[in-house]
Amino acid sequence: MSNATLELINKATNSHEDDRKYNFGKILSESQIATNPRSIETLQLNVTKLCNQACLHCHVDASPKRTEHMDLRTIDRCLEILAEYDEIKNVDITGGAPELNPHFDYLVREAKKLNKHVMSRHNLTVTFDGNPVTGESKAYLPEFYAEHQVEVISSLPYYQEYFTDKQRGRGVFNKSIDSLKLLNAQGYGEEGTGLQLNLVYNPAGAFLPADQATLEKDFKKELLQNFGIQFNNLFVITNMPIHRFKDQLKRRGGYEEYLDKLVTAFNPSAAEGIMCRFLISVSYDGRIFDCDFNQMLDMQVKNGKLSTVFNFNYDDLLTRKIFFASHCFGCTAGAGSSCGGETA
Repeated sequence: MSNATLELINKATNSHEDDRKYNFGKILSESQIATNPRSIETLQLNVTKLCNQACLHCHVDASPKRTEHMDLRTIDRCLEILAEYDEIKNVDITGGAPELNPHFDYLVREAKKLNKHVMSRHNLTVTFDGNPVTGESKAYLPEFYAEHQVEVISSLPYYQEYFTDKQRGRGVFNKSIDSLKLLNAQGYGEEGTGLQLNLVYNPAGAFLPADQATLEKDFKKELLQNFGIQFNNLFVITNMPIHRFKDQLKRRGGYEEYLDKLVTAFNPSAAEGIMCRFLISVSYDGRIFDCDFNQMLDMQVKNGKLSTVFNFNYDDLLTRKIFFASHCFGCTAGAGSSCGGETA
């Protein structure tokens, strides 16, 4: 790759900084916080942008109108990487609704054969809605997940209908509750079964989430008391100021105010545990990124060349420079935020 091409890539990456005062990398440096990759414990695969929902906060811009899918060649290459590296213990499958990729079931089965821990970012309602393009039913998912011991991670904005439907669309809450009951019937969320059911909470607006432990206690009490639902953990995630949420903030004139809020709440302890130090994210077309958020901003990893699963080099990825931009303040505000909840 020519120097001129690399310079253009650098300029494109740097363009994601909205203002010099929001220079995340500079704050990390001034705080003397390590930003090097520590390991690659998780291969996060975004296998589709197709979704049966079109949530207001979705950083992927997923919807029933998207057509992008990870093809079988790319999935097989990801499986080869998993087979080669014992260090990569987890496969985190996301989307869109990942189950809408035509090769999803195959990916889960083959990853389990490799003794990997498989996680699915399941939106709950796809069980009832099915594929919005083909009409294919997904009613089998609760049984499929239980059979293959998949950790199910599902977004539930709140334990009340009004706030959930406001963020995710009319009728989503009741479908989500019914889907959770089906998962519980398979043993998910029940102590001793080994079937992990974790919920994800993110605020309904431009504010930081409350304490994770407190929210988890409230969610468990309300869902059990009102619906008989059990789950294992609640992951609290800060809304990232990119794509739909960013557009929403700008329309309301609150974008800079929200960024200021994130910067003010910067927590060095949370910064030490940012998820990009422990995983890599793969797009539907096989490109490699530091995290799912960088993926959505096209901030592709490069070490002299753009990284993909087809030129995958574990050692090179461990020595890469992680790309940062203003949205990264979302991962380090307050108690921190990652795909697994708080980091501090």
